[in-house]
Amino acid sequence: MNILVIGGTRNLGHNLVYALLKLGHHVTTFNRGITRDELPPEVERLHGDRSETEQLAGAVKGRSFDAVVDNSIYKGVEAEAAVNIFRDHVGRYIFLSTGQVYLVRENLARPFTEANYAGRVMPAPKPNTFGYEEWQYGMEKRQVEDHLHAAWEAHGFPYTSLRLPMVNSERDHFKRLYAYILRLKDGGPILAPSTPNYPLRHIYADDVTRAILLLLETGLGKGSAYNISQDETLLLDDFLSLLGNVMGVEARLVRVKRDLLEANGFLPDCSPFSERWMSELDNTLSKTELGMTYTPVKTYLEKIVTYYRDNPPPTPSGYKRRRAELRLHTQLAEGLQSPT
Repeated sequence: MNILVIGGTRNLGHNLVYALLKLGHHVTTFNRGITRDELPPEVERLHGDRSETEQLAGAVKGRSFDAVVDNSIYKGVEAEAAVNIFRDHVGRYIFLSTGQVYLVRENLARPFTEANYAGRVMPAPKPNTFGYEEWQYGMEKRQVEDHLHAAWEAHGFPYTSLRLPMVNSERDHFKRLYAYILRLKDGGPILAPSTPNYPLRHIYADDVTRAILLLLETGLGKGSAYNISQDETLLLDDFLSLLGNVMGVEARLVRVKRDLLEANGFLPDCSPFSERWMSELDNTLSKTELGMTYTPVKTYLEKIVTYYRDNPPPTPSGYKRRRAELRLHTQLAEGLQSPT
């Protein structure tokens, strides 16, 4: 197949490009050319800003693709432009969406199913806040999905939406899992907010790649959306205990008032998986309709821990305040502050 990957140099796109090349596909990437490119020379490279319609249109003018995998579409206007650019010039259009399309809905119970997408959405939170930014992200991804689905219904635009929760990966440029690994490694406690304590149902990056390959190989899923998520549902305590077990250390989790952690500037770095905007997705439809299977959490944690052991990245900026975190824990233990 002749496949265009929009993105392709950082996390999911990077993994996907290598998987496609291994299967013998011809791969073209389109991105801004800012992130260091670690892809092999046989990849055809196109550069431009996909948020600028004329740059994307100019780069692919006169070309057709068997499939486009879009890693970096965030707004409804970008979806509208993509439909205009690729209509009648693409066999498949696979879009990476987010579980946050459910989090902006009102009165939903976890875990979310694809049927939960339709319905009333919540009003906007207070502007210029973290909550507003996350709400806006979910709303704009919904706009993308709505534009693509309307194009499917109007003229069969062959999109498929893959809704992803938190993605755990060796190449996560935010180093969220690595933030926990460092804290477990130093032997000190991990400080996490007392609320909310949502169960974790993440996804391993390699499983996202397999879902995309499955769509390409089978031709299934046109005009549909699927939750792509691990099978296990774990509380943060259990997740960290499993991670510590993989590392051969004991995990110690200390619950602290969210306001106190925020006032000290520790969130989200001290516990990235404790945010309110963490989705929990039901993956049943992907298994029954697509035949997806998922990597067990312990298996992918072993792979990621081994990778970081052999390829230690630079220390994340959020870990540089670790001494202050431990100092706060000491104050709490001595009764100088209330933890909850």
